[in-house]
Amino acid sequence: MGKAVSAVLLLLVTACATPQSGRDQVDYLTSFSAFGRDAYAYVAQEKGFFAEAGIDVTITPGTGSVDVLKLVAGGRADFGIADFTATAITVAKEKLPVTTVAAIQQRSLAAIVALEGGGIAKPADLVGKKIGDQPGSTNQVMFPVYAKAAGIDPAQVQFVPSAPPALPQLLAAGQVDGIGQFVVGKPLIEAAAKGRKAVVLPYGDLVPDLYGNALVTSKDTAAQKPELVKRFSAALLKGLTHSVEHPDELGQILKKHQPTQDPAVASAEVTLMAPYVRPAGFTGPVGELTDARVEKVLTTLREAGAIPDGVRAADVATAGLAPQR
Repeated sequence: MGKAVSAVLLLLVTACATPQSGRDQVDYLTSFSAFGRDAYAYVAQEKGFFAEAGIDVTITPGTGSVDVLKLVAGGRADFGIADFTATAITVAKEKLPVTTVAAIQQRSLAAIVALEGGGIAKPADLVGKKIGDQPGSTNQVMFPVYAKAAGIDPAQVQFVPSAPPALPQLLAAGQVDGIGQFVVGKPLIEAAAKGRKAVVLPYGDLVPDLYGNALVTSKDTAAQKPELVKRFSAALLKGLTHSVEHPDELGQILKKHQPTQDPAVASAEVTLMAPYVRPAGFTGPVGELTDARVEKVLTTLREAGAIPDGVRAADVATAGLAPQR
């Protein structure tokens, strides 16, 4: 187990050692660190939404989707946030006993990000370019699907293995032409580029069926404590809704809980995230997750060779616990 996962595990064990009586105790992992895109959990806590649901929540910054999935599967956390595509792929390959119970974003946040003047302005410009990204990332795994939709040959684009923390600097220094990134990372990228504007090519523009991040729990929790799942999910999604409607307040709340974070950057991130939580034309409730849509995503992943045949919606999601129309 890596140092990052060990640190998260230590925090979770410490949290479990000091429960408060009278409410359900829940340990929750963000998707990655404590950026603005994950700060809705702190908003739900600060605004009393978890308390109203009869739940005491310990929020711990996660270290990426796969780590979150493994900690939830192992019972070290009750809930966590993981990219839905990464969840489907990891569950299919490793048979982890986790399930998705709500969608945080109705469209994928995955994107290729470049800088203005760097030769990338549209998908066709990716041909012959170098893209920095973590090996096995959602962006890289899904790139063949995006490339097909864009009408380009994925073999004509070179992915350069790169550590996630180094990606903004590699791009700013011109060592790569673009990087795999979430669309909400634009403010961070532009800060690293010191004034240069980012060019963002969202996968969701061409492959709209993909979900973004999603709420996961263990299959045992979903089966044995469905009411807890619904209460927690409802409170978290209430925090999400409040956050996209009040991004400046989110920035200040995150700063209170995570003093090293820049509230302006956090607010900018959640503002960029808002149309992915409730896309234009979407009429369902925040958090909606349906078996029919999940099956569409799985079909896309099968066609990309990312998951084997035979994986079905019930293997990766429990849509009945998600908000319903």
